[in-house]
Amino acid sequence: MQVRDAVGRTIELVAPPQRIVSLVPSMTEWLFSVGAGERVVGITDYCIEPSTAIAHLPRLRGTKNPDRTAILALHPDLVIAEQEENRERDVLALAAAGVNVYVTAIRSVADAAIQLAALADALGVAVTAAPMVAAMQAAMADPPPPARRVLALIWRDPWMAVGQDTYAGDLLRLSGGINVAAALPGRYPRAPLPELLALNPDMILLPSEPYPFSERDLPAFSDIAARCQIAFCDGMALTWPGPRTAAAIASFRQLLGSNL
Repeated sequence: MQVRDAVGRTIELVAPPQRIVSLVPSMTEWLFSVGAGERVVGITDYCIEPSTAIAHLPRLRGTKNPDRTAILALHPDLVIAEQEENRERDVLALAAAGVNVYVTAIRSVADAAIQLAALADALGVAVTAAPMVAAMQAAMADPPPPARRVLALIWRDPWMAVGQDTYAGDLLRLSGGINVAAALPGRYPRAPLPELLALNPDMILLPSEPYPFSERDLPAFSDIAARCQIAFCDGMALTWPGPRTAAAIASFRQLLGSNL
């Protein structure tokens, strides 16, 4: 069976893969959620969910520096990577070594629904994945009108924000947000904090990952706190496509609609 991944690469699968390495934390969670978890034989150091189910699995370093030798030693029949999170040179090196590598490129909620459905079909779990895909499609069907100018930060030192052409930015749009950082160049623009605050957001979101924002970061926003709502949020809900998506849109719609 020939399948094409999200970046146009053709992969030849003799049968649904039975030994899967996931190089993407959100994809690891998704694999278990659709009933393919027992086939996962290796994960990254940053894969954290489902915590109990993955506790015994070999760790293969990070998304940007996977241990290719250790991956090959596991004899996977499929490695799953994501264009945004993994390096092309690692994908190409694994492919050159004879490993099937399926790359996703999820930059919107619609991408998540389409690409996860395609991957589920390749894995032979389309029926199990169908309710999740349907929930994503339902969440996209009736987005609220834009209600808040939102600045979603993802890092400090340097300060970075969710920008254009990103899954998180699209999720905020579907939740009623106007992503002010989309006006800046780049998918995750970095700029001094005053420059970001000059975009005049109504709400600043401080997610729990990838940078773990907390109360200790609030003094940085003392000059704008009187005229802008500052809210902590679940970073995985914001950035992890898959089983969290539909509930994340519902929760962010509630958050962005608060105190209007």
